[in-house]
Amino acid sequence: MIDPYGRKITYLRVSITDRCNFRCFYCMSEQMEFLPKGEILSLEEIDRICSAFVAKGVRKLRLTGGEPLVRRDAIELFRSLGRHLGAGTLDELTLTTNGSLLARHADSLAACGVRRINVSLDTLDPGKFAAITSRGQIQPVLEGIAAAKAAGLKVKINTVALKGINEDEILTLVRWCADRGFDLTFIETMPLGEIEARRVDNYLPLSEVRARIASVFPLEGVAETTGGPARYVRVAETGQRIGFITPMTHNFCETCNRVRLTCTGTLYMCLGQDDAVDLRAPVRTSPDNGPLIAAIDAAIARKPKGHEFIIDPALGRPAVFRHMSVTGG
Repeated sequence: MIDPYGRKITYLRVSITDRCNFRCFYCMSEQMEFLPKGEILSLEEIDRICSAFVAKGVRKLRLTGGEPLVRRDAIELFRSLGRHLGAGTLDELTLTTNGSLLARHADSLAACGVRRINVSLDTLDPGKFAAITSRGQIQPVLEGIAAAKAAGLKVKINTVALKGINEDEILTLVRWCADRGFDLTFIETMPLGEIEARRVDNYLPLSEVRARIASVFPLEGVAETTGGPARYVRVAETGQRIGFITPMTHNFCETCNRVRLTCTGTLYMCLGQDDAVDLRAPVRTSPDNGPLIAAIDAAIARKPKGHEFIIDPALGRPAVFRHMSVTGG
């Protein structure tokens, strides 16, 4: 699949649920209204759409949410999609998780062919963790991360940089991840969805984060990439890799290789645009994949050149009104 700008689309991110057991303030509203279950794709429908994308050339599938592991029988979906790994038609099956249920599922994920996971963790301080997530406790997350490592899964920690909240923990997080052999990626907060807080108040440019790290740890540029939006450096003394995802200060659109499927079957060609294509209708109205493939082809042909994210205190509103948890975080 080649989009209008010559980019090869090889990566599909799939939200399998809009529900989450946390309410991270920068991601979701405290009073979220979740979708009726009838609007949510069944696991069989998700499998069918993912398999169509694999047949079209997608080599990497990432399951997300909300929190993907809160969905009942989510492991069955991983197990089913794992057949594409065995057939050699898929290079990687992975997930992004808040880690709270990892201790229960880490061994099963590894058995399904998952080799690498991303865990969202913005602080190591229990009090801050409770405040950021509104209702979460950090200990189950730390236990889940340990279980994932014990199961042989490669762990990458994702941290949203938040001015006035976790900026004093940047070096602590770098050291903590280095001690455990984890890669670490910092992410700028994105203007997605209406929330109670003003994102501009907590927006921290990653240029400041990188400078703070470089003041203590010599950093080396690296040419390697995971095919995602992060730009990486390596900590010279530990070999640890640190990524920076900078949608606000330096977008990554020129190398975008992905599209995103929501749990309702809506395909977004860009995280920061509202244009979308409905894939649920062709799946539910036809047992034949012809209409589904046609809809996918039409979507790729409309993929935009880039997003239009901006955090502007004068606007007083997000750039995109859907929440990250709806699109697939």
